[in-house]
Amino acid sequence: MKAFNNEKYLRIQSEGIRKRIDDFDNKLYLELGGKLFDDFHATRVLPGFLKDSKIRMLQELKEDAEVLITINALDIEKNKSRNDLGITYDSEVLRLIDAFKEVDLNVTGVIITQYHNQTSTNMFRTKLTNLGVKVFLHYPIDGYPTNINLILSEEGFGRNEFVETTKPLVFVTAPGPGSGKMAVSLSQLYHEQKRGIKAGYAKFETFPVWNIALNHPVNLAYEAATADLNDLNMIDYLYLEKHNQIAVTYNRDLETFPILKTMFERIYGKCPYSSPTEMGVNMIKDGFNDEKAIINASKQEVIRRYFHALCDLRNGKIQPNVVEKIEVIMKQLGISADDRKCVQGALKKEEACKAPAMAMQLTDGTIISAKSSTLLGAPAALLINALKYYAKIDKKFMLISPNVIDPIQKLKVQQLGNNNPRLHADEILIALAIAATNNPIADLALQQLHLLEGAQVHSTIILAYNDENTYRKLKIDVTTEPIIYAKNIIASKKGT
Repeated sequence: MKAFNNEKYLRIQSEGIRKRIDDFDNKLYLELGGKLFDDFHATRVLPGFLKDSKIRMLQELKEDAEVLITINALDIEKNKSRNDLGITYDSEVLRLIDAFKEVDLNVTGVIITQYHNQTSTNMFRTKLTNLGVKVFLHYPIDGYPTNINLILSEEGFGRNEFVETTKPLVFVTAPGPGSGKMAVSLSQLYHEQKRGIKAGYAKFETFPVWNIALNHPVNLAYEAATADLNDLNMIDYLYLEKHNQIAVTYNRDLETFPILKTMFERIYGKCPYSSPTEMGVNMIKDGFNDEKAIINASKQEVIRRYFHALCDLRNGKIQPNVVEKIEVIMKQLGISADDRKCVQGALKKEEACKAPAMAMQLTDGTIISAKSSTLLGAPAALLINALKYYAKIDKKFMLISPNVIDPIQKLKVQQLGNNNPRLHADEILIALAIAATNNPIADLALQQLHLLEGAQVHSTIILAYNDENTYRKLKIDVTTEPIIYAKNIIASKKGT
């Protein structure tokens, strides 16, 4: 039995959305929070949750649905990226459009928020138009979201371009947080009301889970994941006041709800919701099968987030308070970095070999380690060692002859201008694939590659992009020490 029942969740979640449509004038704008197609955070904390669960749920509703995608012009200008995929927000919009087409969901248009005639934004707008995608512009509103009189006027929402939709359910999604999904939804409601349609609004977010404890590891893992956004899980006191039941929301929703309520009252005469929790449609708790396994998975996610934050701090991407916040969460959960088993494996290997090292915890619990050598970087060597383990090949057996690796190294250094001759993870896999054409043992090792999915890895140094990206594609969860490799192995630790 898996810890999370995905099919049960999809069924109940779809039913909840259909009911919410009926609550309004057969027109609902549903804001989709979190990752839509690749919700890797949910798959890690809820074992059994499928990364495309949301899109599968959307498919069940596709006959009655269409999609709007929002993107903030400011994010386009600064090339904001999705860290989990390593692509910019504007590239993610194009990926979303293609992904929706593949599942027969119509993207009615892309809405660019905070538009102010920015150069890069205009280029992206032209690209979309040339691809046949309709683009709509929403403009900055002075004093948003508190200046209600201006917002709900022809100089506020009225200035935004209205998107005509024909289906009863409109999904509003985005490449990431801060894209303006709520503002777009409210703007559409304003224009719909002018046209005599009493449309509704609701939110569909997986986390935080409203009907579990505030300090439940699942909710704390979400708080760790959003530490850089200053998100904070809170008790929805408005829901408690009305229903005498504790519910969990997060600070931004609680802070903005009075404003949202006022907007609803100004548009419709009354607000259909008395709290942020009522505004949401979240049935994730109904999918819990094995809470103990979910708790353990959530604790491991917090530790992963801690190491990622240390590296982001080392690279100047975040402030120290983000790391400090996750450290507080770890203390709440009674866990430390040592509870991630591959961490100690990597550190011990480095200490013994005096070279950068990595360790992998396989799904059966086995720890495999490797170090950097003159031929292979640690990420490449670790993959080979893990494949040998699964294929039951002796550790000393050489799957790829140095005679094959040597010309690749010469090509890298002499022709391609690389300073590092050691093979990266992607390069060793290509070499292994070539060797497998006439070496049955190499072929046997290559056939084990799919077994590495879900493995946990730790590195004693920050990985090169090539290696990090290869592990990501293999669906291996990687953490690293906040150390940048140099000739003396350790150039800097924890920003020092």
